[in-house]
Amino acid sequence: MDMQKELKILGWIVVVFVAIFFMPLGNERFLTAIGATLDLSQWYAREHVILCLLPAFFIAGVIAVFVSQGSVIKYFGANAKKWLSYTAAAVSGSILAVCSCTILPLFTGIYKRGAGLGPAIAFLYSGPAISILSIILTARILGIEMGIARVVGAVSFSVIIGLAMSFIFRKEEKAKKEEQMNIVLPAEKRPVWQTAFHFFTLVLILVFANWGAPAASDKGLWFYLFSYKWYITGGLGILLCGALVGVLKLPVWKVLLAAVLTGMAAILSNLFIANAKLVPPVPMIVAIAALSLILLTDTRSDENREWALSSWGFAKQILPLLAIGVVVAGFLLGSTHDGTAIAGIIPNSWIEWAVGGNSILSNFLASFVGAFMYFATLTEVPIVQGLLASGMGEGPALALLLAGPSLSLPNMLVIRGVLGTKKTVVYVGLVIVMATISGYFFGMLS
Repeated sequence: MDMQKELKILGWIVVVFVAIFFMPLGNERFLTAIGATLDLSQWYAREHVILCLLPAFFIAGVIAVFVSQGSVIKYFGANAKKWLSYTAAAVSGSILAVCSCTILPLFTGIYKRGAGLGPAIAFLYSGPAISILSIILTARILGIEMGIARVVGAVSFSVIIGLAMSFIFRKEEKAKKEEQMNIVLPAEKRPVWQTAFHFFTLVLILVFANWGAPAASDKGLWFYLFSYKWYITGGLGILLCGALVGVLKLPVWKVLLAAVLTGMAAILSNLFIANAKLVPPVPMIVAIAALSLILLTDTRSDENREWALSSWGFAKQILPLLAIGVVVAGFLLGSTHDGTAIAGIIPNSWIEWAVGGNSILSNFLASFVGAFMYFATLTEVPIVQGLLASGMGEGPALALLLAGPSLSLPNMLVIRGVLGTKKTVVYVGLVIVMATISGYFFGMLS
């Protein structure tokens, strides 16, 4: 018998028992924190997993299976020209309106395909931090100065943090360079434009399915895109059907059947589901289930089946860690979304008190707390708006915007699984320190 293993099991049993035995069920703050945990978990499951993460897993699967290793190494590899790799990382990240969790499958995909640590980290940071939508919303609601400061800070962060990570772990990167120099890459299986069409169709579906609501006073392009986002998403779905038939050579009748079932799900959910927010996930689930079934039963191409299995592999790796992170973040810091604010075990008043003024400490605390909080796509702006109204300083507000969207506790747990503890700690530390310094100097100028 392995005594060490048995003692470990006993230890966990004791910890769980003691936690349940001394659970303060009569304490109002504890019960509120439990409510916040359940509220955040339900909201995350309803509005984020199905519309954000599941499409992201399929996009990551495309990167892993259909995007050639040669393309990844050419633009993101350890031997790629720095100006090319970091520009590609920052630009490709910024076109995605994703949060710190949705970017993870995409980051994992390019890193495992041979991307250098620096460009991969630049992509990991840039996706949630400098999406075009978030910058526009920041400038419109928090002021043009804050919008400019955020875009300058985020763009420079993505490059500087990537370069710093590459330098700090240069021995490992040197070994990767030497390894990639000797790789003999196979020929492309299909024209690059076909893979690009398939990939960007999925990306646009992800973007428009999660297009955020405009400000109440906005009647411009953003308003019209939001008003018609599901029609746009449906049109992109038709393009995806074309890619499945034309690029992946899937049977036409199977793809048409899946499209019809998805359309019927959209119509029936609109008719019979009273809660409008629960309507969009239904056709998305039907579409994803149908696509998965088509891919897994395709006997003509191992590559198509591999796409489904690769996407499932990302889901198995990432979803459990995200679930743990969301539960812990909700319990500690509460749930804030859609105008709902439920306090966690840490009182919000403590946070608001800690981030007033413009000291190094207040900027650090804003960066640190923001790094562990979970922000869904574009929700950081109204949250910061509320904190500013409660007395938060301009500097800490920028620090929160630079650290919060790019990091979260769920995000950190997954990154640790991909990069290891040491690289994750260094990455998180760089983000927090740079956000602190940037916030402090911005506060001095404000």
